[in-house]
Amino acid sequence: MTAARLQRYAVFLSEHSYDIEYKNTTKHCNADALSRLPLKGSSDGATDPVDLFYTAQIETLPVTSAQIRHETSRDSTLSRVYDMLMLGTLKKTDDPDIIPYINRQDELSVHQGCIVWGNRVIIPSGLQERVLTELHDGHPGVVRMKSVARSYVWWPNIDKQIEQLCSSCLGCQRSGHMPKSAPVHPWEWPSNPWQRIHVDFAGPFMNFMFLIVIDAHSKWPEVFTMRSTTTTLTIELLRNLFARHGIPEQLVSDNGPQLIYEAEWYST
Repeated sequence: MTAARLQRYAVFLSEHSYDIEYKNTTKHCNADALSRLPLKGSSDGATDPVDLFYTAQIETLPVTSAQIRHETSRDSTLSRVYDMLMLGTLKKTDDPDIIPYINRQDELSVHQGCIVWGNRVIIPSGLQERVLTELHDGHPGVVRMKSVARSYVWWPNIDKQIEQLCSSCLGCQRSGHMPKSAPVHPWEWPSNPWQRIHVDFAGPFMNFMFLIVIDAHSKWPEVFTMRSTTTTLTIELLRNLFARHGIPEQLVSDNGPQLIYEAEWYST
């Protein structure tokens, strides 16, 4: 309560006499409820960020429901389908333009003046090119375009139109003919122990690093605790290890800086 309101309240009380009595909370629930009613014009102007997000998404849509409704009423085929759906007279016919809708009549409905097949909006011919352009954004290729379209939109021969669009697009051709990833080549099984060893660092753990050496034939592990992973300490540990087990024919690593230097040092 502001100071001005408090002053007016004090003057008002001074001009009247009141008897103050205690009343249990359970007996004035009406006042309690009224105190929680929202006041008109009491909004602080804050906007829900979720509402802002959805509003921004609507502004970037390629087409709106109002545009689809308008174009549906102008489309020679969809306007007939719309009237048939509203009157319940969508039945078998020899008209090739109506047959695709007859085959889906049990799943067709009308929402806000738009014809819907399941969860997919049927786009009239006047907006199909715009929707295709949106689906083609980024040159995703045939498979990706069809996958996105099947979640949102449909019209007769949409798959064929997507294929034609991608076949004439250089960007889609480049992305569609990328070479397949080469299969991972597994390491060959060594015929003898200590023929090939694999080396790597692990950590840090509790302020320590660990040099781990695995024999590829027997899977025997050698683990060394290290405070520092310098090249000098790495060479010293491996020298002691090779003194006990012998020098391996192959040493495999991830080409870490310590191990690259070490490999060059041993090769000299």
